[in-house]
Amino acid sequence: MGEFDESILLDIGDPCFFSVSVCAEVRITADVVYGHKDGMALTYDVLTPENPNGAGVLSMISGAWYSVWRAPRQRIGSMQPLLNAGYTVFAVHHGSAPRFNVVEAVSDVRAAARHIVAHAVEYQVDANRLGVTGASAGGHLSLMLALNPEGKDEVPTGRRRWLGPRYESSANTSAPLAAVVAYFPPVDMTAFMSQDERSPQLKISESEAVAISPVKYATEDDPPVLLIHGDVDKVVPIEQSEILVKAMSQNNMNYDLIIMEGAGHGFRGEQSDQARSAMVAWFDKHLSPTQIE
Repeated sequence: MGEFDESILLDIGDPCFFSVSVCAEVRITADVVYGHKDGMALTYDVLTPENPNGAGVLSMISGAWYSVWRAPRQRIGSMQPLLNAGYTVFAVHHGSAPRFNVVEAVSDVRAAARHIVAHAVEYQVDANRLGVTGASAGGHLSLMLALNPEGKDEVPTGRRRWLGPRYESSANTSAPLAAVVAYFPPVDMTAFMSQDERSPQLKISESEAVAISPVKYATEDDPPVLLIHGDVDKVVPIEQSEILVKAMSQNNMNYDLIIMEGAGHGFRGEQSDQARSAMVAWFDKHLSPTQIE
């Protein structure tokens, strides 16, 4: 499960070497620490557009629950549609596979969301106008953040307490989000459990898999959800989005599903443009000041 079209790199001139930099009219605040785990910092990057609209979007940096670091300036290309629309983008990293599993990734990104909400004023964004997006594993994490912000799934990891994660924001503080766009997301994690040594991040128990399955948390008071999925995806079959659509429909949620005909696990060309336009339109509709009020 790879990241959604993160391969676009723009030639934006001089590298941004400092923690706060300006690249191609995008202000970058790099490596904001929201916690520590196993002696490592957990971070996110903040990309602020030239003309921010006061809303923000959390972007889950996750493919197969690997969270690969890149220089923030190298992510501007994939974030450009959101930046052009005025959204401040938070590129969120989590403890990465193979060292950490998917259960831990969910806890990490939830802590990042809490940290962003707690510091929203510093980033000049309205904490009530935050959305989240991601693809594949990132889509799964996005849905877990949006549908289960309180962390009802969180269970002990079996680590000794002093070896566990240390998050900067209170674990008892929820970070409700106002809209979500998920590309080809796994929603029933029992279908993805694995004992294969090549996928240690998925070596979890059935109870853990159920607890981190977004489909379990669909309720009427959840934020609007847009799903975008290819109908020939062999990595995360479209049935995953369809079972979530069924659950959302039964719970009278605000949702939409866009099916990309002939598309597999990822979009190219016109379909990529269509997917990005749909994402921006969804956030424009549901993160506007009038909508939130």
